[in-house]
Amino acid sequence: MQDVPKVEMRSKVAADLRDIYNARDLADATEGIKRFAKTYQDSAPKLVQWVEDNVPDGLTIFSLPEGHRKRMRTTNMLERQNRELKRRTRVATLFPNEASLLRLATAVLAEFSDEWETTPMSYLTFQNQQ
Repeated sequence: MQDVPKVEMRSKVAADLRDIYNARDLADATEGIKRFAKTYQDSAPKLVQWVEDNVPDGLTIFSLPEGHRKRMRTTNMLERQNRELKRRTRVATLFPNEASLLRLATAVLAEFSDEWETTPMSYLTFQNQQ
């Protein structure tokens, strides 16, 4: 939030940006960007320019089914994967070469993929989505 001119504005700006991403659909999100620009044009023109240039790229999330949006726009899934990779590599501690580390990491990620694809409580499912 480097383009926010005053520290006091940060929480309000963050809430307004959150409202854009929490919109019902792409049309509402686009309207939210326009409202954001109108609200902050005088007080933070650099911020408005940044939002207009960058936030629309993040709105591609609206092309996914509604149930998937929150999961895909957060980094929770990646953070969980990284924690598991770190835990598994810490147990081994010493790797004779880079290839052995790569084999372990690949095996862990393949395990994640199998789990996500085969468990009844799949994290993301695209079957029967409209």
